Amino acid sequence: MLFRLIIQNYAIIEQLEVDLSAHLNVITGETGAGKSILLGALSLILGERADPSVLFDKTRKCVIEGQFKVKKEQVQGFFEAHELDMEESVIIRREISSAGKSRAFINDTPVNLGQLHELSGLLVDLHQQFDTLELEKSGFQREVIDALAGHQEALQAYARSFREYARRQKELKDLQQQRDHANKESDYNKFLLDELLEAALQEGEIEALEAEQQLLSHAEEIKGTLNRICFQLGEDEQPILQQLRQLQASLQSLAAYHKDVPALAERMQSSYVELQDIASEIEQLNDHVQFDGERLEQLNERLNLANRLLKKHAVQNTAALLAIQAELEQKLEGMLNLDDRMQELEKSITTLQQQLEKEAAGITKARQAQVAPFEQKVNALLAQVGMPNARIKVDMQQGPLQPYGQDAIEFLFDANKSNQFGPIRKVASGGELSRLMLCIKSLVARSVALPTLIFDEIDTGISGEAARQVGIIMKELARGHQVVCITHQPQLAGKADAHYFVYKQLEGEQVRTHVRLLTQEERITAIAKMLGGEKPTAAALENAREMVMQ
Repeated sequence: MLFRLIIQNYAIIEQLEVDLSAHLNVITGETGAGKSILLGALSLILGERADPSVLFDKTRKCVIEGQFKVKKEQVQGFFEAHELDMEESVIIRREISSAGKSRAFINDTPVNLGQLHELSGLLVDLHQQFDTLELEKSGFQREVIDALAGHQEALQAYARSFREYARRQKELKDLQQQRDHANKESDYNKFLLDELLEAALQEGEIEALEAEQQLLSHAEEIKGTLNRICFQLGEDEQPILQQLRQLQASLQSLAAYHKDVPALAERMQSSYVELQDIASEIEQLNDHVQFDGERLEQLNERLNLANRLLKKHAVQNTAALLAIQAELEQKLEGMLNLDDRMQELEKSITTLQQQLEKEAAGITKARQAQVAPFEQKVNALLAQVGMPNARIKVDMQQGPLQPYGQDAIEFLFDANKSNQFGPIRKVASGGELSRLMLCIKSLVARSVALPTLIFDEIDTGISGEAARQVGIIMKELARGHQVVCITHQPQLAGKADAHYFVYKQLEGEQVRTHVRLLTQEERITAIAKMLGGEKPTAAALENAREMVMQ
């Protein structure tokens, strides 16, 4: 409930603070006194756009603050979704600077207008005269029947199943698109894969082939060089090995004359042995190097194939080609897995659809059970509020599965017992819609916890007994909900738990709006003036007292 509204520097309000009752709050005042200004200020904390022209004093900022007592379950989801701190009371504040900049806060935490609007929708239901958009929405009409049916758990279970159903349908659609896209490429991918499989490349093969090709292409040059080295080392007129052996012997002969000679002679002996081994290995290598023209031709053919594949796939080595081959195999295998997954999904979707249809049938049955009682109760209330010839009828048609079931629900209306029912949005007048909304909300309020209900002159166009009955409905509605009603009807004002009077007052050279909570005697006087004019008669005062005491 909204237990306090604070307004500073807004329109012709300099400073105003109103503490509201938890039940029926009635606001009255002469036309132009500022009742609409109160609603304008309230709309700012409900997320409406700000207009800097509303500042009373252009040099100071405007501040509107609403303080709410809330039930945790009412707003917990919002606070968790937006990672805001949850407290026992919620304070919504809106500030408009003199430069026109607007800021919004929830419990002193800055928020955007979207968040403010979302939260305010959980806290306040503002219904202004001729504001019938909510009643005209098919979603609202369906929610009314669901509230009366009291099957929220079944609806929530169905909604969870439907979300899973929709998710699987989307997944199937995505897989179908993938398959369609893959089908366009599969033939080409298969051709590329067959080409690579036919080549049957082994790991590191291209690099090995290139090395062997280099060897065979230069075999004669290699063999000539190796022959020359072998000859010079061991077969020349003065072979290098023989010369080294002689030099080592000469050095050894000096060992007795210098202490460092034996070590040098030993090192030279080691060099001789190492050079012998090198000569032997060169000879073996020379024996193995043979020019093979046929093998070279085979290598060239194999490398030509490999190089074509490298160029086609724009890669540099065997490993990259093998990676492409593995990727192509995976894609083609994925096509088979894709078909299997699609078949599984189609089966699960069919099963889930059957389950949803069964759950939707139960929801439909519960809704149908409420249609006749709802029509009877609303029609009785319409007669009570001065519309004895008006009738409402619920049209319920079954359609495809939706997040809320299979039912399309529309309220039809006949204002004159003509049996010519039409959609509410087309056939009901503004005044009729206002009273119809009151009747519907009073019924729904008995089934669900509604937020603070604010009615702005919903009783326009009625008087007498009809106005009294509207007051009775309002009073009943306020037993379990906070209701704020702006009215010109004394019959309704007499039902108030708290009666606020809005008035203008000249202060200096400026007119300012004020609001005050009336005492019992002040209420009687105010209602008497509403009945009989500025100077009420004794009869009007007695009538007003009777209205207050009822």
